[in-house]
Amino acid sequence: MKIKIIDAKKEHVGLLAELESNCFASPRSFQSFSEEIEYSSYFYLLAMTEEDEAVGYIGVQIICGEANIQNLAVLEKFRRQGVADALLSKAVDKAKEEKSSFITLEVRQSNSAAIGLYKKHGFAPVGLRKDFYSKPDEDAILMTKFFETEEEK
Repeated sequence: MKIKIIDAKKEHVGLLAELESNCFASPRSFQSFSEEIEYSSYFYLLAMTEEDEAVGYIGVQIICGEANIQNLAVLEKFRRQGVADALLSKAVDKAKEEKSSFITLEVRQSNSAAIGLYKKHGFAPVGLRKDFYSKPDEDAILMTKFFETEEEK
């Protein structure tokens, strides 16, 4: 399956909200996406099929040179086909382009597939957030990928 990754714009907010509601037990609102997509501190990337079907997204917030992945979502029937890998790779590259020092995320402790994907991309566990998730209640592993600075090269 061929996937293209595009920068989400205001006209894509409905697609982001629909993906969110199809992938999460406690989805964020259309309004939330609508507001965030307007802020320069956020960027969203959409994974689209050749038929222009939205199958996944990743949202990142960058503040003071620190990037945080807000969510990574892929429709169930498109999982394990490289969609999340492509989204994550593009988001990491974009965070580097924006001169972030690192990129971080939270992941459910039980989500071994996601943890494996993040480790593949150079993320390492750096902490635990107790009772971070609900539906079901679960701790989150905090994972971070640090970027080399010009001085370290």
